[in-house]
Amino acid sequence: MDWSHYRFVSVWDVSAPPAAVYAVLERAEDYPQWWPQIRQVAGVDDTTGTMRIRSFLPYDLVMTVRESRRDPAAGVLEAILGGDLDGWARWTVTAHGTGTRATYEQEVQVRRTVMRLLAVPGRAVFRANHALMMRAGRRGLVARLEGV
Repeated sequence: MDWSHYRFVSVWDVSAPPAAVYAVLERAEDYPQWWPQIRQVAGVDDTTGTMRIRSFLPYDLVMTVRESRRDPAAGVLEAILGGDLDGWARWTVTAHGTGTRATYEQEVQVRRTVMRLLAVPGRAVFRANHALMMRAGRRGLVARLEGV
């Protein structure tokens, strides 16, 4: 097993319609306004940017995010990640009951040296750190949608 490899899946059920959820999620440059752990997003060009994130643990992760798929009809947003994390991330937004289910999937290889050195003893802590970030992101999305 490669201890520096992670696969995450988070499911967010929200009461807003899918088009509204997709519209918020496709604007990554606005994430710092509603997702506390996403500290900075800076555009490089029309499909690429840099992102700096920091959750509970005292370190920042910096990555390049390059859009690889934007499909509003299918409700899919997908990006290739590079930098401290190499891999991909995908949002899939679908109707669910009277609202929306937003499924976030991420598969990454950690490149940051300290995280690679702590891969085995820190794995559970890194996963918990990610879970806290995703929980806060869902709360922020709900609040953002209520303000729309």
